[in-house]
Formats: sequence, C-alpha cells, structure tokens
Amino acid sequence: MAFGAAFLAGAINSVAGGGTLVSFPALIWLGLNSVAANATSTVAIWPGTVGSAWGYRREIRSAEARFLALIVPSLVGGLIGAILLRYTPTVMFDRMVPFLILFATLLFMVQEPVQRMLKTADAAAHRSTRWLVGGLVFQLCVGLYGGYFGAGIGILMLAALSILGLQDIHEMNSLKVIFGGSVNGIAAAYFIWARMVYWPYVLLMAVAAILGGYFGAGFARRMGQQAVRRTVIAIGLGMALSLFIRK
Repeated sequence: MAFGAAFLAGAINSVAGGGTLVSFPALIWLGLNSVAANATSTVAIWPGTVGSAWGYRREIRSAEARFLALIVPSLVGGLIGAILLRYTPTVMFDRMVPFLILFATLLFMVQEPVQRMLKTADAAAHRSTRWLVGGLVFQLCVGLYGGYFGAGIGILMLAALSILGLQDIHEMNSLKVIFGGSVNGIAAAYFIWARMVYWPYVLLMAVAAILGGYFGAGFARRMGQQAVRRTVIAIGLGMALSLFIRK
C-alpha cells in the first residue's frame, strides 16, 4: 500500500500537485500515528522536488532576484512549522488531521480559478518595497503551515507570488517548486534529525515517488489534467470523511 500510494502521489505531483493528499492518509491507515505519518510522508516525497526543479530550470534561471528572496521565509517558516509539529501532542494532531486534509482539499479545488485570477494581477502596482515585505510575511506564514502539515501549500505560494506581481503561470509554478522544496526540505531535515521518521516506509516510498513521477506521469497525462484533479479531490474528500468517521 505504501509503495502504491507513493507511486500515485509522484504521478499526481508531476501533473496536478496534491500528491500528499494520497501519501499521508495512506500511512495513517498503515498504522503510523499522525505525526510520524506526516514526517515520513514529507521525507519520502521530497526527492520528487529535485526532478521538478530540473524540469523548470529555464524558468528558474530567468526569475528576478527579488522573487528568490522568498526562499528565506520559506526556510524559516518550514523549520518553525516542523518544530511545532514535533511538540504537538499526537492526540491533538490526530484531531486536527481530518480538518487539515479537508482544508488542503478545498484549497486544491479552488486552484484553477485562483490561477486564472492571478494571471490578471497588475504587476506594475506590486513592485514596491511595501509589496515585497508583504510577500515575505505571507510566505513566512505559508512556510509555517507547510512545515507543520504541507498539503495544499502550492496554491498559497501562488498567492504569495501574485502579491509580488508575477503573472506568468509557468514562472510562478517554477518558483513554487523552489519554495515548496525549501519548506519541505528544511522540514524533512529536521524530522530526520529529531528521529520522527519511520525509515522502512521512507526508502520504499521515495523510490516509488520517483518512479511514479517518471512513469506514472505519462498515464496521468493521458487521463488529462482535469481527470487527475477530480481524482485528487475525490481522494482528499474521501480520506477526510473516513478520518472524521474513524475519530
């Protein structure tokens, strides 16, 4: 089940994003407590970020330096969020998990409308120092959420980039990969240091996620992005409902 969930998560992430909505609940159903499942999922799925960053290397190289400044709050927020997760009692996090999954799924559902809205952003009006500070603060909050839970941060990062006036959705997605990789990377490093990770699943799922991103993406593309999105939404809502019932 862990291999299959990670393979599916890798394929979904390569096309639509939202793979954590598959990998994280699967680990809970395999018997890990919610905190260990979150830490293990973060570490296992992170290697797929490297491939995505390579795929967007052209857009990343052409990005303005001011956008790369958001790496700093991504790292700071991701680390603080990971530390908060470590010190959250498992029982409390268990109660929060269904709501977090539901929140992440709802974010995923509104991703396309928000992306269309962001394309119309007035870039010229958002280049001041005040807007940069606003973007940095917003991204710090995104990093906190991402380090603590992770699922659904993509749409929040797109909003942060819109604050800075970016309009090209491909460039936005490329920077989203870098910032998301920073948030999850620092969180993963902390989870490893704090010994919060169940390694037998990590090694298996990391291989599966890479294979899923490489081989599964072809099948996912044949399905079409809309079909993949509907699948992710159905899985997210189903997992949230099942965990509400399980409580």
